[in-house]
Amino acid sequence: MLGKLARPFKPLLEAIAQTEARISLAWTAAAHRRLMRVQWKLPPVPEHMDHHIDVFYQFRAQRNSLWAERGVFGGLALQGGDVLELSCGDGFNACNFYSLRSRRVIACDFDPRAIKTAIRKNGAPNVTYVLADIRTDMPAGKFSTVVWDAAIEHFTQEETTKIIRDIRTRLTDGGILTGYTIVALEGGEKMLVHHEYEFKSKDDLADFLAPHFRNVTVFETAFPMRRNLYFWASDGPLPLTPGWPDVTARSRT
Repeated sequence: MLGKLARPFKPLLEAIAQTEARISLAWTAAAHRRLMRVQWKLPPVPEHMDHHIDVFYQFRAQRNSLWAERGVFGGLALQGGDVLELSCGDGFNACNFYSLRSRRVIACDFDPRAIKTAIRKNGAPNVTYVLADIRTDMPAGKFSTVVWDAAIEHFTQEETTKIIRDIRTRLTDGGILTGYTIVALEGGEKMLVHHEYEFKSKDDLADFLAPHFRNVTVFETAFPMRRNLYFWASDGPLPLTPGWPDVTARSRT
């Protein structure tokens, strides 16, 4: 009954809602622009990004989909089981890309501020945030997917080797390590002061992972401000390859 009564007023109601949405979008973008300036222009520079800044401000301002492709490519490695996310930062991907398609997500970071942000802004019923330094205190258990996104560059090569070995002990049979990192700048200058080692190319990263896993895929995407490396590594099938359950391939001769 209410719908029938309101139908003649739909154009007016929609115009009011559109105006409200435009005002709220402009206000939200401005608020997140200010948040970014406070967090990233005033020292100290944080080691994690609040990705609501990407959603509400940078995506529209820069048309940069980097923040989204990281979650999408990482999500391709999900197998429906338990997920361990290392160096999870603000928890945006754990909540919005991994939790809905996984039984459980354990997401950890060594920064108390990152964990506090994750709990406050990106909570989900099957996501647990843990304060942990993965160099010495990686969460225990068995996981079908381990995510190491935008963090491998924060560790030395020696630390990364140890972490990779610890990851292997936590992967189930056929489990997959998935992650993202950046390509080092040609001039040798680091993209972020916190970075310890930035891989120089796809081959550099693939050569580093190959001794630890039977199958490794590394691919690159390019944006005006950076080049990006994505990787999958496993002793079993990898996403988008023969043997992966969600792939059907055809070819014509």
